[in-house]
Amino acid sequence: MPNKYIGRVMEIVYLDRMGKITQRRIEVKAIRDGLVRARCLQTGSPRTFRLENILAWKPIAKGA
Repeated sequence: MPNKYIGRVMEIVYLDRMGKITQRRIEVKAIRDGLVRARCLQTGSPRTFRLENILAWKPIAKGA
């Protein structure tokens, strides 16, 4: 995930540590050392995702 997505809302498909695939909307706060720090828009809580486990992502248009 390129640094150009910092501060953007993204929809991601993620493989969690238990092998479960989830889809969520996040606001990307930082990307460093293979980790994406973000805020989950569904729960409002901070989350950290391993970049290697993000299977797909796309930017969400503002207001969508």
